[in-house]
Amino acid sequence: MRPTDRWRLVLGRYADQRLPAPADADGARYERALDYLYGREYAGRGGRPDGAAEEREVTAGSLDPSAPSIVEWLGEVRELFPRETVETIERHALDRYGLTELVSDPEVLACIEPSEELLKTLLSLKGRLAPAVLSQVRRIIRTVVEDLRRRLETEVRQAFTGRLSQHRHSPLPVAKNFDPRGTIRANLRHWDPERRQLVVERPLFFQRNARRIPWEVVLLVDQSGSMVGSVIHSAVMAGILAGLPSYRLRLVVFDTSVVDLSDVAADPVEMLMSVQLGGGTDIAQAVNYAGQILDNPARAVVVLVSDFCEGGPPSELVAAVRRLVEARVTAIGLASLDGSAHPHYDKQMAGRLADVGMSIGALSPGQLAEWLAEVTAR
Repeated sequence: MRPTDRWRLVLGRYADQRLPAPADADGARYERALDYLYGREYAGRGGRPDGAAEEREVTAGSLDPSAPSIVEWLGEVRELFPRETVETIERHALDRYGLTELVSDPEVLACIEPSEELLKTLLSLKGRLAPAVLSQVRRIIRTVVEDLRRRLETEVRQAFTGRLSQHRHSPLPVAKNFDPRGTIRANLRHWDPERRQLVVERPLFFQRNARRIPWEVVLLVDQSGSMVGSVIHSAVMAGILAGLPSYRLRLVVFDTSVVDLSDVAADPVEMLMSVQLGGGTDIAQAVNYAGQILDNPARAVVVLVSDFCEGGPPSELVAAVRRLVEARVTAIGLASLDGSAHPHYDKQMAGRLADVGMSIGALSPGQLAEWLAEVTAR
C-alpha cells in the first residue's frame, strides 16, 4: 500500500480533494469499510460530509443500516484486516459509537470474533440481551474462557502442586522436570572421547513435591460494573482451583445481595451466565457471609475481589474484616484480578482495611496462585 493510500485511511473522506485516488480496488474497499464506522465521527461533530458547501442535517451515530448490512460490513472487515485490528474496530464500534446492535442480533454475534473485550461488553449488557442471542453469548463466553484457561492453568497448577525437589528424582520422564546437571553427572562414564559426545543412557527427572492443601478458600467477587474484567478472570481462576485435589473452594458473588455459586465454581461458563453486573455494593454483607461458612478459620483464606467502593457504612466493612482477622482468617483484598496495571479502586477504604490486617494488592491469577501457595504451605 502506497504512503498516500495510508494517509487516505487516516484522513477519511476529507482526503479526496488532496490526495490521489487509491491505487487499486482493495484500497477503496479499505476506505469504505473504515468510513462505515469512523465516518460517524464527522457526523457526531457536525462535520461536512463529502466536502459539501453547506452542512446537511446529521444524526448521532447509530446502526441505521439493516442487520444484514452490518453482517456484510463485519465480513468485509474480517477479510481485509488482521485479527488484532478487527478486535480494535469492533471494540470502537461498541464502546465509542454505541453500536449495541452488534451484540443484540444472533446473526451479527455469530460473525464477531470472540475476545475478552467483547465478553466484557456482553456481560455488561447481559440483563438487556434478548433470549434469541443467549446461545451465541454462551459460545463466545466458552471460547474466551477456554483461551484464558489454557494460558493460566499451567502456571496456576504448578504453583499449587509444589516446587521441584532438587534432591529426589522421579521415574516419570516429564520434560519440564528434566535435571540436566544430574543427567550429565550420572552418565559421565559413557563419555566418548573420540567422538566428543556424551551417550545418555539414563536421563534423570526431578520429583515434584506433592503438597496437599487442606485449606478452605472463599473467593468473594464484586459484581459491580467496574469489576467486569476481574469477574471474568475470577471465574476462570475458580474453575482451575475447583479442580485441585484436597482443596475446598467456595465461590461467592455479591452486589447488595450475596449469591453462593460454589455449585458451579468448576464451570466458568455457567458462573458467568449467572452473574448480573451493576447495581449497588454491600461488601460488608459478603465478608460477614464468608466468615459464617468457614469450618476452620485458622486454616482459611478469604480473597475479596473488589474496587472497595462500599455502598453501606464503611465502619461495618472495617468491622467485618477485623472480625475475620481476629479469628485468624488470612484475608486478601484484590483491586484487580485481570492483570490490569492501573486498577481503579477506593484507596482510602483499601487503606482502612489494610490497617485492620487485610493484605491489599492487584494481582494476576498466576500471582494469586503463588501467593495462596505460600500461605497454605505454612
